[in-house]
This record gives sequence, C-alpha cells and structure tokens, in this order.
Amino acid sequence: MKSILILLTGLCAAAASSSSVKQKPNIVFILTDDQDWHMQSLDYMPLLQKHVIDKGTLFDKHYCTVSICCPSRVNLWTGLAAHNNNVTDLNPPYGGYPKFVWEGHNQNWLPTYLQEQGYNTYYTGKLFNAHTIDNYDDPPVNGFNGSDFLLDPYTYEYYRSRMTRNGAPPISYEGQYSPDVVAEKALGFLHEATLHDQPFFLGIAPIAPHSNVRFVDPIEFGTAAYAKRHAHLFQDYKIPRTANFNPDVPSGVSWVRDLPKLNDTVIEYHDEFQRSRLRSLQAVDEMVESLVQTLEVKGLLDNTYVFYTTDNGYHISQHRLPPGKECPFETDIHIPLAVRGPDVPAGHVAGVVSSHTDLTPTMLKLAGHDRYKTLDGFPIPLTEGELASPESGEHVNVEFWGRAIPEGKYGKIGDDSFPAVGNGTAGIAARNNTYKALRLIGSHYNLLYTVWCTGEREFYDVTHDPDQVQNLLHQDHAALRSEYQLYGRSFEHVVNRLDALLMVTKSCKAQECHEPWQTLHPKSSVKVLSDALRPKYDDFYTNQPKVSFSSCVLGHIISEEGPQDVNAWNDFVIDGYPGTARQQRFQWSGHWSWWT
Repeated sequence: MKSILILLTGLCAAAASSSSVKQKPNIVFILTDDQDWHMQSLDYMPLLQKHVIDKGTLFDKHYCTVSICCPSRVNLWTGLAAHNNNVTDLNPPYGGYPKFVWEGHNQNWLPTYLQEQGYNTYYTGKLFNAHTIDNYDDPPVNGFNGSDFLLDPYTYEYYRSRMTRNGAPPISYEGQYSPDVVAEKALGFLHEATLHDQPFFLGIAPIAPHSNVRFVDPIEFGTAAYAKRHAHLFQDYKIPRTANFNPDVPSGVSWVRDLPKLNDTVIEYHDEFQRSRLRSLQAVDEMVESLVQTLEVKGLLDNTYVFYTTDNGYHISQHRLPPGKECPFETDIHIPLAVRGPDVPAGHVAGVVSSHTDLTPTMLKLAGHDRYKTLDGFPIPLTEGELASPESGEHVNVEFWGRAIPEGKYGKIGDDSFPAVGNGTAGIAARNNTYKALRLIGSHYNLLYTVWCTGEREFYDVTHDPDQVQNLLHQDHAALRSEYQLYGRSFEHVVNRLDALLMVTKSCKAQECHEPWQTLHPKSSVKVLSDALRPKYDDFYTNQPKVSFSSCVLGHIISEEGPQDVNAWNDFVIDGYPGTARQQRFQWSGHWSWWT
C-alpha cells in the first residue's frame, strides 16, 4: 500500500507539473526588417490591423536602441544594451554572428532561457548578419528545437535566398519569393509545435521591407522586391511631406547639414522606393492573418501572445537623407510594436515608454523565468492591470558606432576619403556617425539629446518640433535656445541634467539601466527629470563629468568614449566633494558627513 501511495503521489506531482507547463502561454514573435513608423507603413497593413492591433495594444512610444540590423537584433534577443552585449556592427570585428558567438551569447539568450522553462522553440527567417553559407554550423545556432535561417550573402535577395534547416547544408530557393518561403516555414513550425504538450516560442523574421541587396563590388542596394500579386498596389502613394522632408533649410549635425537639397528626379525615385517597401509588406500582412487563423483553428489563440515589431526604423528624404537608417532621428529609432494576447486590452494605445531592450525581459516574465531581473531591460506592461499603473520609465538609451550607409541609387554622404557603396551613383558612407543619445519622454516633455564622436551635440524638443529640424544646440537656433524653459528652468539647466543622465545610460548595467536617476541620486527622491531640475542641484549638475569621445572609432572601444562614471549626490560628501557613484556604492568611511 505504501508503495502504491508513493506511486500515486509521484503521478499526481507529475500531472501537476505537466499542467503547470501547459498553462504557460505560447509566444509568436514577428520581426520585420527596417519597417518605418513615420511614413505610416502600419496604415497599409489591414490584416495586421484587424488581427493584432485592433485585438491588442499598440505601443506608440516604442524604440530601438541601436538603429541597425544585427546590433538591434542582438539587443532584442539578449535583453542587454549594445554596450554590454558588445555586438555593435553588421560584421566582424565589431559585430555579426561570429561576434555574437565570441561574446558567449549563443548559450545565454532568449531561446535557451525559454527552453529552461520547458518551452519548445522555433525560428525561421533572418537571424543575424554575417551568418553565412560558410559558417552556419560553425558553431550551430544554439537554443532552437527547429530552425530555418536565411543565410548571407543571399539574405536580402528576395528571389535568390539560401536557408539552412536545423543545421543542415544550405538549400537554394532560387525563383521563390523569400517572405512567402518564410511564411510557409513559419506555418510548418507552428503545426510542429502543436504536436507537443509543451508551450512554444516561434520567431519569424522575413526580410521585408529591407532593400534588395546584392553583395557584389560595389554592393547594390536596390528597391525592395515584391510578389507579382502586389505589383498594382499604392501607385499614388507619396512619402508624407513633413517639415523635415527635403527641407529648404538643412538640419542635423554637420555631415547631415552638408547634404544638398534633393531634386525632383531623386524625390520621384524615393517615392517609388517606399511604394516598393509597402508592397513587400503585403506578404507579411497575409502571413499575419494565416498565423492568427491557424492559432484560432487549433484552439491556441486565447493562450498565445502575438508580438509584432521591427528591428529599426527608416528614413527616405527626411533631412535630405537618401534611404537608410542609423541616425538618432525619430524616423530611425521610433518603431512599431503591437501585442495581442491573454489580458492584453483590445484596441488600446499604451502610451508607455519602451525599447527593444525590454522585449526579452517581457517574454521571460510571461514564461515565469526570473532571469529577466538580471538584464538591462525591464518587462513592458501588457495586461490591463499593468497598464493601469505601469512601472515603465521615461528614458530610452540610444547608441551607435560606425558608418551611416546610404541605400538606393542616389546620394553622396561625407567626403571622398570614405569607401563607396551602392550601385552606380550611390553614395559615400559617413564614417563619423558614432554617437550616444537619450530619449526622454514625460508628461510635460519629449526630448532628444545626442552627443556625437565629433564633439557636436543635438537637442530637440520633440513636443514643439516633432520633425526635429531645430537643433537648439546649433548656432542657427541661438535665439530659440535663449528663450527656452522647462518647468521654469533655463536651457542650460535642462541640458546639464540630460548630459548627466546620458553619462549613466551610455554605460549602465542591469538595475542601473532601469532607474538611471538613482545612480545620480541614490539617497533622494529624484525619479524623473522634473525632480532633478530643482535649483538645489544646479551646481551638482554643472560640475558633472561630460559625455565625450576621443575619436570616431567604428566599434565599441571604451577607452575612446570619455568618462564612464558620474558623481553621485547621495547626500554624502568625501572631503567636501561628491564621490563617484561606484565609490559611494561600495565604500564607507567614518569621515563622510551628512549633506542636507
């Protein structure tokens, strides 16, 4: 009898454990490539609107933190800021799949964490740049029960893709439309996932609406290719003629301000460039509907979170720029995020500030894994209860290293000392495009502050200047700068606070990234910018170390990135002077005195 009771107890425990696993939500994550927010691409995806946005929540203040493909994706899938994951470029030595492996992330990222929680994990489409037909199994990508990856140098060729399935030698899909191939594979993995009792994660990364890229000499960045069934669409579309669209008066830092005004031929080409991008997204739109309908037929939709986002934004003609990304402008870093799932309000616009660093922590929390507490991001509030009193902050850390690369046929950036890219008359890559930036969004302010490797700085009040054409730190806008006030404080006082906060976010880790004001004020009630603007802190912020660079290097080299530590208020002084945040965190001395 005793042995029977022990057996029954074990069976009950196993059943309870199995039931617990089954109750965990499934996650379907769709990641497009270079999709814009500010040229209104979401308005041209009616099926996404119907099945995800109308049935879920749109996060209208969501940002990428590094506006280029591979670094953004590593940031997203690890939950670590780029300055901590150290994958900061498309290719070695500073980036790409080999760098991802070298830094140890192949064993420590979202899919491996989810597998620890009993999830089956699947992925198809683009993973990382420099993941190629030669190194696809050196080493194999870790963490997936099933995978089918697009491989360089064919990743961005819409009708010439090569893919590796579960680590097998690459297969050619010559003549087949890549987003359709990825959609078919995604539905296949979804079916495979439903054959098991475990919860599942399915990542899907079509290349649309990225440029069609051929890695020839020189590299060709053509318009996005689209399926023939969509060729008739959007014939009359034009890029919104906002204030920053090919402006009469230039704006931005020097390499942007020096760009010539675009002529009618280039403008016409750019409009068609964006039309092609929108057409390429129609295959993704159809895939979204197929996935949602399949989940519904299988009875899984009510227990599945569907995420939809992109790796980074995109500009075309804004600030006179040719097609591309890599800048700290809203066009490049402000991107779509929509989520539907259990307890996520339908037809809701969240209004909370979030970034790609937060997505892996969000999914780990959904899966019941506490590893998210050690990462640089913080879970995004999803449910109605969480959104009613969100624990989200006001800041987004943005950073970039290396060149700005023009795409399409036209454009010349920088000077002739930099290597040419593109086809025919395509342009010159701007090498001096390394910067650190801070987006700060509160109830009464919406700000962008950027420090460039050249020593140039930018400040935009996005509330009053949504198109970012008035850099108040440029001499052309000295009059506006002299009149500027926020909470009754002068422009100089505001910028001093922003620079100090950027000093924290540009090198923060874990909890410090969640609550950067606490590094500056660990023993006080300063939580947001308005708190820090109190006059009592004026001298404290004036005398902070300043964000700076020694040179415009192409990768994350800390020795070239100026001071790393801020002084902390913390109500203590050491021999009459505030110590660094790290000193005050880890040291204690009897001669410290209380500072009121």
